[in-house]
Amino acid sequence: MATTEHPPPSRLRAWMLEGLSDMGKGHGRQTPAAAKPEPEHPEHKGQRWYRVMCLTGVDYFSTLGYQPGIAALAAGLLSPIATIVLVIVTLAGALPVYRRVAEESPRGEGSIAMLERLLSFWKGKLFVLTLLGFAATDFLITITLSAADASTHLVENPHLADALHDKQMIITLVLVALLGAVFLKGFLEAIGVAVALVVAYLGLNVVVVTVGLWHVLTEGHVVTDWSNALTAEHGNVFAMIGVSLLVFPKLALGLSGFETGVAVMPHVQGDPDDTEENPKGRIRDTKKLLTTAALIMSVFLIATSFITTVLIPEKEFESGGQANGRALAFLAHEYLGNVFGTVYDVSTIAILWFAGASAMAGLLNLMPRYLPRYGMAPHWARAVRPMVIVFTLIAFLVTWIFDADVDAQGGAYATGVLVLISSAAIAVTIAARKAGQRNWTIGFAVISAVFLYVTVVNVFERPDGVKIGACFIAGIILVSLLSRLARAFELRVTSVTMDDMAERFIRDMSSRKIRFIANEPDQRDKAEYRDKIEQIRQDNDIPGEDFVFVEVTVVDPSEFESGLTVRGEVLHNRYRVLTLESSSISNALAALLLRVRDSTGCIPHIYFEWTEGNPFANFLRFFLFGQGEVAPVTREVLREAEPDRTRRPRVHTG
Repeated sequence: MATTEHPPPSRLRAWMLEGLSDMGKGHGRQTPAAAKPEPEHPEHKGQRWYRVMCLTGVDYFSTLGYQPGIAALAAGLLSPIATIVLVIVTLAGALPVYRRVAEESPRGEGSIAMLERLLSFWKGKLFVLTLLGFAATDFLITITLSAADASTHLVENPHLADALHDKQMIITLVLVALLGAVFLKGFLEAIGVAVALVVAYLGLNVVVVTVGLWHVLTEGHVVTDWSNALTAEHGNVFAMIGVSLLVFPKLALGLSGFETGVAVMPHVQGDPDDTEENPKGRIRDTKKLLTTAALIMSVFLIATSFITTVLIPEKEFESGGQANGRALAFLAHEYLGNVFGTVYDVSTIAILWFAGASAMAGLLNLMPRYLPRYGMAPHWARAVRPMVIVFTLIAFLVTWIFDADVDAQGGAYATGVLVLISSAAIAVTIAARKAGQRNWTIGFAVISAVFLYVTVVNVFERPDGVKIGACFIAGIILVSLLSRLARAFELRVTSVTMDDMAERFIRDMSSRKIRFIANEPDQRDKAEYRDKIEQIRQDNDIPGEDFVFVEVTVVDPSEFESGLTVRGEVLHNRYRVLTLESSSISNALAALLLRVRDSTGCIPHIYFEWTEGNPFANFLRFFLFGQGEVAPVTREVLREAEPDRTRRPRVHTG
């Protein structure tokens, strides 16, 4: 494609656009070389699965920092039993679903890509944008909730409580800003750092859990007191299980991490003989990653919910209590002293902060995978640094709205997590049905029903989650449509390929004046082409019949970028016709004209007839369906693609 020389960008602009995201690869489209600089960092060759597990684990395992406290607030004395329900759903529901997702999308696209393939045209795009809104809710609330909980651990530390009193909002904003600053400087996914953080954090939690269980065993009355209070409150085991099922949606934060686990799949090393088409080693090791992480987390969830429930007074979990948002840290200080407790706080703060880094990386990988490909984001959306600034500012706003409160953000976080898991369950159900796997289809359908129920209950009980999710969805759709509108006149054909017959037509005309007639194919009979030539001759007062017809068929007008294949044929032994398929008639014609100009050195001419109807209505037809006001739009696309009027193909309308 033709490229136009532009003045060199300023140093600030060059720095901001340095290292464009390359996550859109593998979708069958090539972006122009001029629009895609080389990646800032070369691709690594992958890491062993257990090391990559630590990368996703900074998100998944860090929920131990606040999950026991949230479970205690939601379920009270039933917290351990409700947590067992959560573990059952994790191991029997979420884990099988995401193991199947790993099989179906081994490049880390996740369930959104699986569902994207089921729908076409605008309904598919809008569906994906909706899921992206919930994904943005999940990842952004991960950043703000993790930063808020990290600041809680700082503020509640006995050594710092007086100095940092009432400073939680400022500390949270500083942590979010620090996270953004790291990415602005240039973030490499430091798996080694993640391994160190996860090993240290889980090791400290083993100590806390062991000491907690020892106190439970040596102070036998705490278990007796708990069981008596539980029986007095709920009566029998069946009532306890029933109530646990009802409060389960409030514990859904314990399911977070699976979407991240699939997103990091490209970092898993796999086998030496893995190929992009069949990465069987990567799929196998990702399944190990998901299973191991789920088992480790399940053990910790049950143990921590038990010791925190029986050892910590209920009032301490409430807002303003010393265990609010930091139940395990409370036990660390209580039973192991302030020195160990401070070390535990530092470890918790570090992994919570790095969980935000994992979420930011997920956002930067997810959004450029879809929005620029849809034409629903500016060019700079492929660059890391501008997107970091956007996400950081949004995180500031979310932190301010929720007043840096961990409990208040739980609903929004759970909504994002549950919607993504539900969509993944539905996607694998459809995949199993298409594969003819009846038993798996039934099993995944049951899991889908469970997650859909939990999602609906969560929405009704905590509508703030769906409200903030709806804000993200509305924002993404609005910005996407405005961006698509602003980029409507871009030359969005990434390549033009001609068959032998088409090349022969162009070579033949290059010795004379190159003239095309834009024709909307109808009957394609002899009379159609004869009448069209006669009309063009009369409207433009030109002699002869040395024309080549160009016919464009619109396939999927919702697509933005695509390659163009031009085929030539002779109809009725007389009329030369070039046929093209594209998402937009005007863009296809402009790309063809520029390709002909560059290959022949001649300025081609194309002839149209005016489109009947209201110009605004015709523009909407162009924007939504790729048709409409073809002649002026083709000219406008050419004008934007080629500023030099002397080299611009000529557009004639009669």
